[in-house]
Amino acid sequence: MNTANNPATIQYIGEHLLPGQFGYFFTLLSLVASLVASFAFAKAFFSNNIEEENAWSKLAKIAFGIEAVTVLASFIILTYVISNHLFEYKYAYSHSDKSLPFEYLLSCFWEGQEGSFLLWSFWHAILGLILIKKAKAHEAGVMMVISFAQVMLASMVIGLYVFDFKIGSSPFILLRHEMNWPILSRPDYVQLLKDGTGLNTLLQNYWMVIHPPILFLGFASTIVPFAYAIAGLATKDHDWIKPALPWGSFSAAILGTGIMMGGAWAYESLSFGGYWAWDPVENASFMPWLVGTALVHSLAVTEKRGSFKSWTVLLA
Repeated sequence: MNTANNPATIQYIGEHLLPGQFGYFFTLLSLVASLVASFAFAKAFFSNNIEEENAWSKLAKIAFGIEAVTVLASFIILTYVISNHLFEYKYAYSHSDKSLPFEYLLSCFWEGQEGSFLLWSFWHAILGLILIKKAKAHEAGVMMVISFAQVMLASMVIGLYVFDFKIGSSPFILLRHEMNWPILSRPDYVQLLKDGTGLNTLLQNYWMVIHPPILFLGFASTIVPFAYAIAGLATKDHDWIKPALPWGSFSAAILGTGIMMGGAWAYESLSFGGYWAWDPVENASFMPWLVGTALVHSLAVTEKRGSFKSWTVLLA
């Protein structure tokens, strides 16, 4: 068989494979750890035996801790790939270039879908670690839901093939594995990639550095009142209203702040012609804020008067 053009037999020069291998490993480990955490928190939540509950809870916390570390590691590695201009990776090539200052290189991280999912998962990990410390009696039920959400997010960035079906898209995929450009078959193709395609000019603004992380924190934090409500429905108990109220307030406040930042950005540099243009993206961020704000009021009424329980659950 002629193997002259077989990619498996070519020794590519100048590729930095180690960051991608570590990144891919951590995304897979994140998926496995979040699956274990979801199962263990669920076992602890539905257990009627205190010793069994404690055992499952301990395993769940360890698994979630591992999951949080893997998400952080993936975050750091992708930042390294982008900031060091490793254009052999499709994500770095597609979203960055050498002329960008460091703050805009950070923006490249969440310009793409894979980086956005990692950012979302990062905020979930932070919120989950806080809840493990603060949720007390509600810990198992709330963390069961958050851990399962982490499973879904992790599946979006593994880029794993199951037979002919691809699950997610990895930010650590090599350019030559995704594109069929003639130069990518050359052993020295890395030296021919002089620069990446760069960040969209409209996105080269300081708002792009701070607006998406704030907005994504707002989106990510909406899972907390949702998790409280799901756990409450499972136990048919509404003692979750009081601890969910500050989380609902936090979520509405952060999401509202992110939306106002987006409005300022639209007015300053984007082509929207004002602070608000009823753009589909704007509307998609505004609707959950309206629901979240209604939830805060409904939570407060339910806590004080015991009314609107069904409405509060529906909003959550």
